[in-house]
Amino acid sequence: MRPVDTLHLLVLAAIWGASFLFMRIIAPEIGTIPTAFFRVSIAATGLLVILAMMRVSWDFQGKFKTVLLLGVINSGIPATMYSVAAQVLPAGYSAIFNATTPLMGVLIGGLFFSERLTPSKIAGVCLGLFGVGILTRAGPVAFDMELLMGALACLLATTCYGFAGFLARRWLDQRGGLDSRLAALGSMLGATLFLLPLFAWSAISHPPASWGGWPVWLSLLGLGLVCTAFAYILYFRLLTSIGPVKSMTVTFMIPPFGVLWGALLLDEPLSMAHLYGGLLIAGALWLVLRPGKLAGKL
Repeated sequence: MRPVDTLHLLVLAAIWGASFLFMRIIAPEIGTIPTAFFRVSIAATGLLVILAMMRVSWDFQGKFKTVLLLGVINSGIPATMYSVAAQVLPAGYSAIFNATTPLMGVLIGGLFFSERLTPSKIAGVCLGLFGVGILTRAGPVAFDMELLMGALACLLATTCYGFAGFLARRWLDQRGGLDSRLAALGSMLGATLFLLPLFAWSAISHPPASWGGWPVWLSLLGLGLVCTAFAYILYFRLLTSIGPVKSMTVTFMIPPFGVLWGALLLDEPLSMAHLYGGLLIAGALWLVLRPGKLAGKL
């Protein structure tokens, strides 16, 4: 792998790790639904501008409605779930839970998409779930119903990611596939349309006490434009240059950055549970993703 590709992987991991920091700043101020809605709508706007500047042909090949639906699964629901988690979980916790995405992909592939469950993958799933348990029970945050609900919200988000990966391969790769930049844009548009009525209802019936100051809105711009729109472009470039298997190794790198940003910028406490839980999940990911053992792209 070229040094520039390694650099791009590190940059992408740092950016996606920062997304949990931004959500931790935003969600307690303006609420769950507004955070999720502004994230995807700002990302959609940014992608519209980027694709217009790149003069991308707007040919969805008859798959526009499909991409919109995929956006609900891949972006709308996960953005909402991570915003729920950001109300109660430190940024580092959410970042580590996010690393269970390939583990969910293994379970979903085996249960619903006829993917072969090898002993290595089964061991990886069990080890990963054990790591999640260590993180939730022994960390600096007290184990209570709020922590459990935050953890379940993260796991629901990663479940959606797992389903979306297989559905994208089934729905979009047929008949010659679809330009990944258009898939990213359609995904954000679908998520925005899904969250728009929820946002309108939330703003009318339960408006936040404050819409936040400039730190909140700068964080929203960073979350939408950098951590979502720009990150999508960078990720798809990596998919082209190094392939899906190596690109997926970014999952290993996100938790350290998420924990680091939370500790440095939000003064979030650290404990040995971060190390133990993170190492167990990293080991589980290695079992699932090690060369020659990956059944398909998530």
